[in-house]
Amino acid sequence: MADKVPNCLAPFLNHAYNTGMYNLEQYFLLDPHIVFLNHGSFGACPKPVFTAYQQWQARLEQQPVLFLGRELARYDQTARQTLATYLNTQAHNLVIITNATHGVNIIARSLRLQPGDEILTTDHEYGACDYTWEYICQQTGASYVRQAIPLPVVSSAQISEALWQAVTPRTRVIYLSHITSPTALCFPVKEICQSARQQGILTVVDGAHAPGQINIDLSALGADFYTGNCHKWMLSPKGAAFLFAQPEAQTLLEPLVVSWGYHPTPDTTSGSRFIDLFQWSGTRDPAAVLSVPAALEFMQAHQWDTVRHQCHQLLVSAIDRVCQLVAAPPLYPLDSDLFFQMGIAPLPAQVNLSELKSRLYNEAGIEVPLIAWNGQNFIRISIQGYNRPSDIDQLIDALQRVLLL
Repeated sequence: MADKVPNCLAPFLNHAYNTGMYNLEQYFLLDPHIVFLNHGSFGACPKPVFTAYQQWQARLEQQPVLFLGRELARYDQTARQTLATYLNTQAHNLVIITNATHGVNIIARSLRLQPGDEILTTDHEYGACDYTWEYICQQTGASYVRQAIPLPVVSSAQISEALWQAVTPRTRVIYLSHITSPTALCFPVKEICQSARQQGILTVVDGAHAPGQINIDLSALGADFYTGNCHKWMLSPKGAAFLFAQPEAQTLLEPLVVSWGYHPTPDTTSGSRFIDLFQWSGTRDPAAVLSVPAALEFMQAHQWDTVRHQCHQLLVSAIDRVCQLVAAPPLYPLDSDLFFQMGIAPLPAQVNLSELKSRLYNEAGIEVPLIAWNGQNFIRISIQGYNRPSDIDQLIDALQRVLLL
């Protein structure tokens, strides 16, 4: 079998270059009868990337022993190197995992926390990862400190100042999202990581929503640990994510599953203890991870900076129109860099979110999350390259009809 990475993008790329079109609806498998404004939850994979994914799966099934036993390490290395280049780090600082929650679990379970230690976070974090830290604190006697960052937020400095007020001599770890899940805020993680390093505090950044939505420079960011998804805004198939650790912090991490990498042979070692311990945990389908280079190629071919800018502009319009509809101010300045392709807008306090969500989907065919957070109701809108202004028109019409505004 030829040692060649599947490449299914050529016909799609030629069309993109020839037409100059940036609405990418034709490249996605999404149901055309649904207005899909929820890319942030699970992402969506373009057709050519999904085809590459299927080709990898077919190659695996044609000769599983050859593929998994003798070829996979080389393919993994190629995928990690391509991803590392995109994230501006070295491949030996990354291991491939299934999702960002997996990464947070690896880190939280590895740190030797003691009674009295504090993990400082915010009240904007993803619930599953909150539960991870709460579980670890119950096991170790450490404390999970959730510092309030009230809305509205007007600047990154406001976020940093509010967070730093909760730092104490017992703060051992600062854990926070790069882009938050419930409120879609982009936190100033670079500045926070720099300040934490000066005080000897470990930093853990949950980048579930960041890669692909914004540019990530792990070398400049300065986090001790960073875990991010490739299957959300980077457009890869589901089940592709990464865990980054600074070289000096890699020895702090312990695998959740101990496998062959614990005692690698001269023929199987990667040359990195970090990668040996984490990269192989047993039989798995690696097709999603091996499709990451195809996802990055798709983004590059479609001038992704332009796509993201257009998505942001459409999102600004959407938030502004919802705010006008419900007669409430936005929760962050619409001309700021506090949000990018995902953002929230307020909803009336008396709204039954469950009923509203059901009616938006069943009556108007709109898939969009509604969120209750700290006593406030939001709609969280995601805009990806397949969305059009008419999607927002349909959302506003449906909200006006259902809310009787």
